[in-house]
Amino acid sequence: MNKHFLKLSFFSIVLLGCQNIAAQTADQSKEDLSTYRVTAQKVNDLIHTKLEVSFDYGKKYLYGKEWVTLKPHFYETETLTLDAKGMDFKEIAIVDGKKNTPLKYTYDGEQLFITLDKKYKSTEKYTIFIDYTSKPDELKVKGSAAITDAKGLYFINPEGKADKPIQIWTQGESESSSAWFPTIDKPNQKTTDEIIMTVDAKYVTLSNGKLTSQKTNNDGTRTDTWKMDVPHAPYLFMMAVGDFKIYKDSYKGKEVNYYLEPKYAPYAKQIFGKTPDMMAFYGKILGVEYPWVKYSQIVARDYVSGAMENTSATLHGEHVQKTERELLDDNQESTIAHELFHQWFGDYVTAESWSNLTMNESFATFGEVLWHGHDAGQDAEDRSRYEKLQNYLRSQKNGISPILARFYYKERDDMFDNISYSKGSIILYALKNQMGDEAFFKSLELYLKTNAYKTGEPHQLRLTMEEVSGKDWLPYFNQWYYKGGNPILDVNYRYADGKVTISVNQTQDSSVEPFSLPLKVDFYVNGTKITKDILIDKKEQSFSFELPAKPTFIDLDPDKILVGEIIVNRKTAADYLFQYKNAPSYYNRIEALKFSAKDKSAESQQIALAGLTDQQDDLRVMSIRGIDLRDNQVKDAALKTLLDIAKNDKKTNARAAAILKLASTGDASYKALMQESIKDQSYYVIAAGISGLTKYAPEEADKALAALDADTKDHVAPLLKRFNNQK
Repeated sequence: MNKHFLKLSFFSIVLLGCQNIAAQTADQSKEDLSTYRVTAQKVNDLIHTKLEVSFDYGKKYLYGKEWVTLKPHFYETETLTLDAKGMDFKEIAIVDGKKNTPLKYTYDGEQLFITLDKKYKSTEKYTIFIDYTSKPDELKVKGSAAITDAKGLYFINPEGKADKPIQIWTQGESESSSAWFPTIDKPNQKTTDEIIMTVDAKYVTLSNGKLTSQKTNNDGTRTDTWKMDVPHAPYLFMMAVGDFKIYKDSYKGKEVNYYLEPKYAPYAKQIFGKTPDMMAFYGKILGVEYPWVKYSQIVARDYVSGAMENTSATLHGEHVQKTERELLDDNQESTIAHELFHQWFGDYVTAESWSNLTMNESFATFGEVLWHGHDAGQDAEDRSRYEKLQNYLRSQKNGISPILARFYYKERDDMFDNISYSKGSIILYALKNQMGDEAFFKSLELYLKTNAYKTGEPHQLRLTMEEVSGKDWLPYFNQWYYKGGNPILDVNYRYADGKVTISVNQTQDSSVEPFSLPLKVDFYVNGTKITKDILIDKKEQSFSFELPAKPTFIDLDPDKILVGEIIVNRKTAADYLFQYKNAPSYYNRIEALKFSAKDKSAESQQIALAGLTDQQDDLRVMSIRGIDLRDNQVKDAALKTLLDIAKNDKKTNARAAAILKLASTGDASYKALMQESIKDQSYYVIAAGISGLTKYAPEEADKALAALDADTKDHVAPLLKRFNNQK
C-alpha cells in the first residue's frame, strides 16, 4: 500500500510509496511492550468466498448474501468465529445440499460466533450461508495516520451533487474488509472468491480476478460477476462502482486496464502507460511472471490513503489522475511501481502478520527504487534510494528507532510507517549489495515460488538466501530486522609516515548496540582510486593503510549502502568540491550541494555553479537556489546557464526555479522572459513568470493572473503562495 506521507519539495508534491507514510520521530513511535502480537491462530481456514451484493445509496447500505466455504485447519471444531463489523443479520445457516439449516450464533458488533451443526475434521469442508446488511457509515471506527478511515466500504457523493462523481469503493487494509462482508479478516488467511455485484446499468464495476459475466436486468440494473480462481487474503478483496472510462492495454496476452473519470480518460496512457514495461521488468528480475489473470488500476475520489494493491486491481487516490498539463509538472510513477511490485510481495506471498509487514511494504518501496534504475539509469536509482534514506532518518533520533519486524505495537496501523517502508527498503538494498545481484534475486525467486499463494516472514526469506548463497545470514537479519535503530559514525582521517588512519566512533544512543558494518573505502591518490574493505564492528575502531601519497579525498562507503549516518570531521569546502566533481555519486553530489547552500563561501559557490548542469533536476533546482548572485563573479558565471535553464530545461521545476532566480536580480532585461513564461503550458512556469513579473510591474502581473482561464488560475494560485513564502 502506498500510504500517507506527502513530501513537499521545492516545486513538486511526491507521494511516497503505497500509502502516505506517516512521518514519525523516534519519540512519537515508542513501542507498546505490554502485548506480544502473535500471528493469528488458524482454527478454521477460508477456502472460497462467494458474495452477492447490491447497494442502497440513500442509506449507504450494502445488502449481501454470502456463501463462505471453510475447513478446520488441523484440530476438529464445532465453532466458527467470523469478523463482521456493525452488520445486521437476517439468516445464518449451514448449507446442506440444496437446503439451508439455521445455526445458532451470538454477535458482539465486531465478531460473529457461530455454533456449527456438528464437529468437523480437517478433511471436511463446510459452507455457511449469511444474509446480511453492511452499514459502514454507522460504524464507530477510527483511522490512523496511514489509513485515515476504517469503514471498509465508501459511498462517494451518493446524493449526486455536482461537485464530484458518484462512486462506491472499498478499502480492506488492514482489517476493514470485514466491514462489508463476514470473513476471517487476518493476513494469514487466503481464499478464492466470486463477487456478484448488481448495480445501476450505467455504471462500470471492478473487482479482483476476471469479469466472467454481465447480465442486464429488467429494472435498469446490471449484474456483473467477477471471479478470482486462486487464493488471496481477505484484506485484498475490492469492489469499485462508478462512471469510469476504461483504457485497454495488455501484457503478454493479459488484460491491463486503466479506469479513470471521463475527464481524464484521454490521458490514461500518459498516466499509466509504463505499466506493461514495469510488469515485464519485475517478472524478469524476480524469475516469476506477473501472477494474476489481469491487472487493472482505478482512480477513486476521497480515498483514505495513497493507493492500495488489491489483488489484480489496484486502487489509487485522485492525486494520480492528471491532465496532460498537470503531467508536465508531476507524475505518480513511484506509486504506480510500488503498487505493482506488491502484486508479488504482499499479494502473491503475503506477510503472515502485521508484525511482518516488512515483507510487503519494504519490498514494494524497494521495487520503486529498482524501477527508477531500470527506467532512467543508476543515478535515478540512487536518487530514489537517497530519498528513502532521508525519509527514514527523519523518523529516528540519535539512532533510536523502532524494530523493523516488531511484535510489540499499540495499533496494527502503526506498522505503516517509515520503518516498514523506507528503512526496510534500504536494508534490502544493502543486503543486495552484500550478496551480489545474482544471489539476491535468485533468493527472491526461490522465496516467491516456495511460498506462492501463501504467507511469509523474514526468517523464510533468510532461509532461502542461505540455501542459495551457502552463507549464514542470521547475523544480518538479527541486526537489521529484529533490533531497532541505526549507526551514527563519527569519522576522523589522519595521514602520517605514508599511512592513512581512519578512526571511527559509533556515537548513536547508548541504548542502540554497536553495529557490524562491512564497508568499502575509496582513497583518491595521485589521480587514481584505491579501494579497501573494512569491517566496523566495535564502538571505537581505527584502520590504517599504507598509501603512496597523501590522499586528496577519502570516500567512506562509496556504494552508499549504510543505513545510518556518517559524520566526517574537519571536512572542507575543497573536499566537497572534489567529491562533487571526482566522486560523483548522487549521494556525494547532493551532500556537496547541501554543504554549499549552508557555507556560502567562494569555494562553495563553485559547487553550486557546477550543480547548475547536474543530470538530476532536483539537484539543478538546489543549485539554482544556492547560487549567490550578489557575488559579481558568481553572477557572471551563472547567468548564461540560468537563462538557458529558464528557457530550455526539460524539467518544469528547474525552469521555474531559474525564472524566479533571474527575477530576483531585478534586471529589467528579464522582464520579457517573465512575460513569455506566462504563455507556457506548465503551471509551474506560469506561476514563476507571474511571480517574477511582480518584481518589474506588479499591476501587469495582477492583470496576467486575472486573465488566466479558470483551470489555470486554480493551479497557479497555490503555487504563487508557495513561491511568495519562499522569498
